[in-house]
Amino acid sequence: MENWRRMGAVELGRAIGDGDIDPVDLTEFFLSSIADHPHADRIYARLTPDRARAEAAAASKRAKLRLRRSLLDGVPISWKDLFDTAGTVTEAGTALLKGRLPTEDAEVLKMATGAGLVCLGKTHMTELAFSGLGMNPVTASPPCVNDEEAVSGGSSSGAATSVAFGLAAAGIGSDTGGSVRVPSVWNDLVGLKTSTGLLPLTGVVPLCARFDTVGPLCHSVEDAAHLLAAMSGGQPAELRDTTLAGTILLALQTAALDDIRDEPFAGYKSALERLEEAGAQIEKRDIPVAAEALALSGVLFASEAYGTWGHLIAATPDLMFKEVRERCETGKAVSAPEFVAGWQKLAALRVEFWNEVAGYDAVIVPTSPIMPPNLKRLTEDSTYFVSENLMALRNTRIGNLMDAAALTLPTGVPSTGITLMTPRETENRLLRLGKAAEDALS
Repeated sequence: MENWRRMGAVELGRAIGDGDIDPVDLTEFFLSSIADHPHADRIYARLTPDRARAEAAAASKRAKLRLRRSLLDGVPISWKDLFDTAGTVTEAGTALLKGRLPTEDAEVLKMATGAGLVCLGKTHMTELAFSGLGMNPVTASPPCVNDEEAVSGGSSSGAATSVAFGLAAAGIGSDTGGSVRVPSVWNDLVGLKTSTGLLPLTGVVPLCARFDTVGPLCHSVEDAAHLLAAMSGGQPAELRDTTLAGTILLALQTAALDDIRDEPFAGYKSALERLEEAGAQIEKRDIPVAAEALALSGVLFASEAYGTWGHLIAATPDLMFKEVRERCETGKAVSAPEFVAGWQKLAALRVEFWNEVAGYDAVIVPTSPIMPPNLKRLTEDSTYFVSENLMALRNTRIGNLMDAAALTLPTGVPSTGITLMTPRETENRLLRLGKAAEDALS
């Protein structure tokens, strides 16, 4: 049983289909593992054991009758604590929403449940999903799997660590500026940022609705493909016979390599070499519009976040972690004309960016230019918190600003990764390319 911790969602699903694993036993294994784990309270905000056992029992019956709903039927996963779960408190990591009790599941949770996935519980996250570090003194700050004195990345911090520490087969998170990809890279996982609007946000606590997306944090590209299918009601991408031969990849030079730390650069450089050895042609280019888009971040993200939550923040500001509150409050200074003009400019920059890269199969950047920062130092040094948070999210924000489909893959150097980006709604193409890249990197 112990090897179940290291198996991916698809691998477990196949074992269920083959009759080698019973979903009831698998769910009890994960619930027991959570109960015994020293960091469980820092990873899970709350468990849903009754629901998990009922769903596992139903999956077990379907497996015995050969009536499984999907390859993942009976596989236990975790959900970030901003996905509404009927009858279970959903607080988005903030005391502003303490005791918030939904009456319905989020739409993506309904779809996943319909595909037979088992809900283990809700994972900790950065407050209101507005930081890339994963530090939350209001609730809990999960540790990084590679350095337990460091943060795990945010905002889907518990989603990543539930998988990395073997306490779920996969986790579902959200990504507004990098919140799936940063915790994935720092915990050596695969993370998929989907195109805006591809998966419904009904029942998902918002941060910036124009940027918010839903995505999986998992062990493999194949897991990501099947989890995406489960949440969308579609078919998973066909991942057989993938190859990098004949592909042309653009290694973005603009902004993405500025002040990059030694370890992330080493992982990135090594990854590019292995992709080339596997047949990819890599061209290094500056695309200046990427920097122009990044310059709009302060106008677009914080203003929408404050527009959404400012009434609660203003009423009870002391309930929030100071660093996250102050980041939200910067949105107060943005005027309506600035916000509208910012979005109009971004729309034009998106067209220009994708026209510039149209001849490439994907754009590549290091997922994060920094390593996971030390939790104690973040707690004691506000300036350090602000600078590391901005650096953690810089490269991933390019994908959100350009509304890309984006996939982060581990490089083999701990807590470092590369991200492949393709135009919106090309997830299947991205996943095929990602599978070929994953094979080359592993």
